[in-house]
Amino acid sequence: MVPEAMSRPGGDAADGERFDVETRQHGGTVVLELSGELDHDTAEPLREALARQVQGGAERIVVDCSRLGFCDSTGLNVLLQARLAAKESGGRIELAGLRPPVARMFDITGARAVFRVYDGVSEALADGPRS
Repeated sequence: MVPEAMSRPGGDAADGERFDVETRQHGGTVVLELSGELDHDTAEPLREALARQVQGGAERIVVDCSRLGFCDSTGLNVLLQARLAAKESGGRIELAGLRPPVARMFDITGARAVFRVYDGVSEALADGPRS
């Protein structure tokens, strides 16, 4: 696992940027907290954060979408590709806190069925690691 207390590769969405990724370590789980709008123009910080964690050997990555206001097909594809890469290396990517506009994208594409989805990060962390 890549040791990182927190990273902000996309800038702070609260300070006017369109998208932000924060990385936190919770025991054996890496939590990526997304905020803002995830689309074609903003997807690179997420792609990099996911690749860094998967390549670093993270076994469980929970993507916190509770502050994500929008996700287009590019963002969805970044998550799906990272899920496959994690699976190939024995890890997994799970989602938490899907808000209605983002949940709709996952529902209408059928992508929700390939991820374990939690109501929130606390629920995901309480569930603990799975094989």
